[in-house]
Amino acid sequence: MANRRNFIKNSVGLAAGVLLAKSAGAAEGFLGMEQGAFKFEQQPLGYAYNALEGAIDAQTMQIHYEKHYGAYVKNANDALTEEKVQVKDAKEIFANMDKYSAKLRNNGGGAFNHAMFWTLLHAPKTDNKPTGSLLAAINKDFGSFEKFKEEFAKAATTQFGSGWAWLVVADGKLKVGGTPNQDNPLMKGVKLQGKPILGLDVWEHAYYLKYQNKRPDYIGNFWSIVNWDQVQKYYDQK
Repeated sequence: MANRRNFIKNSVGLAAGVLLAKSAGAAEGFLGMEQGAFKFEQQPLGYAYNALEGAIDAQTMQIHYEKHYGAYVKNANDALTEEKVQVKDAKEIFANMDKYSAKLRNNGGGAFNHAMFWTLLHAPKTDNKPTGSLLAAINKDFGSFEKFKEEFAKAATTQFGSGWAWLVVADGKLKVGGTPNQDNPLMKGVKLQGKPILGLDVWEHAYYLKYQNKRPDYIGNFWSIVNWDQVQKYYDQK
């Protein structure tokens, strides 16, 4: 009987792992794509809440992931049901954003943006910087990595109220800018258009417990936790 229980337990665990593997880890994973009817999924964080200590504290990470991100996913899926939206992925929603409600815009954007954001972070590193073709593109389009950081930090600092700062690929070039609320560069009608490869959440819930009103300090510490290997993967994605 014990062997049977272990077999069932292991089989269930394997099935769950397969489902997660389909929706996370691949380049399109953070889009929440799945076979059949599309829905947003709360993607695994991939590291402990305290993994980013020094830049982002554990309490902020737990509240941010469980409460804020969890609510965005739930509310976005509620909106999909209420509005009878049938699409293949989140990109299709964003490309036709003018057709949908503010509820779907705000929560769909929140679900997508946060799912991507989690993949862009790792434990703090000293002298943390990109390499290879991404660094070459940064040097070409911004003059240097330091100048890129200055421009990105300016976009993050000057984003009025809640929003995001982004590094995008547009027309073969890297560009930096900001979006308000939970908008992102994939949404129709947003001023900053392009493929997002790096994003920074500058909503107060992302940093206020540790930094209070000192957003520039939060932005400065962000550079130590950027997962440049993942940014490179998004950059390479066609």
